[in-house]
Amino acid sequence: MKVMGITAGRKGGNSEILLKEALSVCRENGAEVLMINLTDYKILHCTGCEACTSGFTKGVRVPCVLKDKDDKDRLTIKMLEMDAVIFSVPTYDLMPCSAYLAFAQRNLAYEVSFLQHVGAIEKKDRIAGIISVGGSTRSWQSMALEGMGATMFTTSFRVIDMMLAKRLNRPAQVLLRPEFLRRAHRLGENIVKALNTPIEDRKWLGDEDFGWCPVCHSNAIIKGEERWDGLRYDYECQVCGSGGTLEPDGKGGYKFVIAENGLERNRFLGNEEHLTEIGAGMAFFYEPENQKIVREQLEKYKAIQFPAL
Repeated sequence: MKVMGITAGRKGGNSEILLKEALSVCRENGAEVLMINLTDYKILHCTGCEACTSGFTKGVRVPCVLKDKDDKDRLTIKMLEMDAVIFSVPTYDLMPCSAYLAFAQRNLAYEVSFLQHVGAIEKKDRIAGIISVGGSTRSWQSMALEGMGATMFTTSFRVIDMMLAKRLNRPAQVLLRPEFLRRAHRLGENIVKALNTPIEDRKWLGDEDFGWCPVCHSNAIIKGEERWDGLRYDYECQVCGSGGTLEPDGKGGYKFVIAENGLERNRFLGNEEHLTEIGAGMAFFYEPENQKIVREQLEKYKAIQFPAL
C-alpha cells in the first residue's frame, strides 16, 4: 500500500497534526507513507490558457504550460502513483485555503480518465480521505469539504471518508480536542480497510448519513437548471452532479433521492460528456463568422484603459 498525505496548513498546526494521526495508522498497518506540506513548494496559479482542454477535445495530451516552472508536475506525478491520498486542509473563510486550491485547480492538465484513455498513465483505482479544519462550526465551513470534494473527480479519487474538525481557533488546539484525534485515527483505519477490500466491494466508510448526497456525501444540494444538452433535474448535487428530488424522510425532514437517470452526469463516473460540451463551445468560437465578430469588437475593449495601482 502506498499512501500520501497532503496538507496546506501551518507547520505544527491542526491540519498537519490530524494528518499525521491518520497517516500513522496507515504506516502501522504496513503502508509505505510520505507526507508533503504545500507551503514548502512553489505552486503557480492556473493561467486559464486552456491548452490542456484544447488538447482533450482533439484527443491529444498537451502538458500544462507551467510544467517546468514550478513543483506541481513532480508532486502530481507522485500523487498519481499512490493507492490512497489523505488531504488535510485549513478553512479560513467558508472554503478550502487558497494554497490547496491553487494546487488542486491545476489538476485539469492531469485529467486522469483522459490520460488513461490515451495510455499516458496506467489504470489505477485510487481512494482518498478528506479532512477540513476551521475555527467555527459548519456554518463557517459550509463549502470546505464540498470545495475539496469538487477537486477529486479530475484525478479520479474515490472519497471513502471525510471529517470536519470544528472550533479549532489556534495552532495545535486540536490537542485539547481528543475527539477529533480519535476521528482522524478512524479515518486512517478506514483508508487501510478500503485498501484491503476488493475494488468492486469498496464503499463509503465515513459517518452514516453524512451529508445530503448519498453518492458523494456533499452537503450542498441545489435547484436543478437545464444543462447544455437539455437534461434537467429538479435538484442536483453541487459537487458530483447527481440529480434527483427532495422527498420526506419520514422523520419530519427531507432527503435527497437519486432519480432513475440521476447518475447520467455524475462527475465521478466520467467527464466525457463535459469534454463534448467544451468541444462544442470551442467549435462555435472558432467558426469564421464568430472569429470576425470577436476580432472587430475586441479592439474596442483593448482600447478601454483605467488607472491601476
